[in-house]
Amino acid sequence: MAANTPLPTPELQEKTATEPGWKVILWDDPVNTIDYVIHVLRKVFGYEREKATYHTMQVHEEGLSVVWKGGREQAELFVDQLHQHHLTATLESDA
Repeated sequence: MAANTPLPTPELQEKTATEPGWKVILWDDPVNTIDYVIHVLRKVFGYEREKATYHTMQVHEEGLSVVWKGGREQAELFVDQLHQHHLTATLESDA
């Protein structure tokens, strides 16, 4: 039996398509080790070691890395989780 899932209305689809995305930015700090940051990125975002290492090294060398892009609610959750692990992260509109 198929579930009756309502289809999004064109108005909803248009609004969703035009809403700005959000970026989670991870910033360098003098406290956390490279290994710890890799561990946190893997835990919070579910990244493979290679992707977590890429972002960690970008933070280390350039001072910041955009570690995730998407909807605001999820971005806020990720920033909060990074803060809980004592990492410096901010949320920024991608507009």
